[in-house]
Amino acid sequence: MSLKALHIVFVTACLALAGFLAVWSFMEYSTTRNSWSLTGGIASCLSMAALLVYGRFFLKKLKHISYL
Repeated sequence: MSLKALHIVFVTACLALAGFLAVWSFMEYSTTRNSWSLTGGIASCLSMAALLVYGRFFLKKLKHISYL
């Protein structure tokens, strides 16, 4: 597995974890009305957006390198 493929796997895993944390935080906020849960959910959504931008940038930059 190349460094490019490994990088894509880790970025995808981070996206999945940030998505899970966002859903969990918003569900926690809906039951407790704790402002920290809302802040965590918003921060997770912003992290997901940043990871998507970074992932697209990374794929465009290294499109000439093989996945193997």
